[in-house]
Amino acid sequence: MRRALYFVFGIASHLLFLVVFGYMAGFVGNLVVPITIDAEAAPFTWSAVVIDASLIALFGLQHSLMARPAFKARLTRILPAEIERSTYVLASNLAIVLLIVLWRPVGTNVWHVEDPIGRALLFTLFAGGWLMVPAVSLLINHFDLFGTRQVWLQLRGRAYTHLPFQTPGLYKFVRHPLYVGWMLAFWATPTMSVGHLLFAGLMTIYMLVAIPFEERDLAELHGERFRAYRRQVPALVPRLGTRHVAVDEASS
Repeated sequence: MRRALYFVFGIASHLLFLVVFGYMAGFVGNLVVPITIDAEAAPFTWSAVVIDASLIALFGLQHSLMARPAFKARLTRILPAEIERSTYVLASNLAIVLLIVLWRPVGTNVWHVEDPIGRALLFTLFAGGWLMVPAVSLLINHFDLFGTRQVWLQLRGRAYTHLPFQTPGLYKFVRHPLYVGWMLAFWATPTMSVGHLLFAGLMTIYMLVAIPFEERDLAELHGERFRAYRRQVPALVPRLGTRHVAVDEASS
């Protein structure tokens, strides 16, 4: 019974992410959903900036602190290890929901592209960014990333094992294609309001700050394989035509 409950919890957290992810795309792109980043033509106020920045900081703290091994070790003293990742996903979902619900639009425009070709190009990049995020997650095992593999293994009575270090697809060109996708999703817009700029800018700063911490954890987990990969492959901007180090070479 307990295994079934853990499995249902993991599936529910994963499904909630899919809903939140879809809504977030509409929120950032001012598309379809009732609450969007520029829901109303609001004037610039410092109170709105402080509230919005605080919501992003709250998300950043949750997303980063709960991902650290030391926090995971403490959390699994309270919760079963099998649902640690699903709990992280649930907390991330709630942080994003809170950000969306409490967001204060700041509607003054920084730029507005009226040229049809320019608008089409920016919307294409926007869509590409939102599609790139799930596509990249599938390359590295989407279900492990969102905790579904963990609860499925425990349902079957099998122990969890860490996935081997691999560099499929876009990981051959940049170390963090997920972040590249998010940045495209946040920055590619024909109309950039002050509020949207604040959102995109602070989220980008968070990702840049998070990279060294994530890579430190990966180096501790995968050792020289990851260190060699890090020396060869750039973090975010690809060096086209440069051959990256293969996993097998990195381990030798």
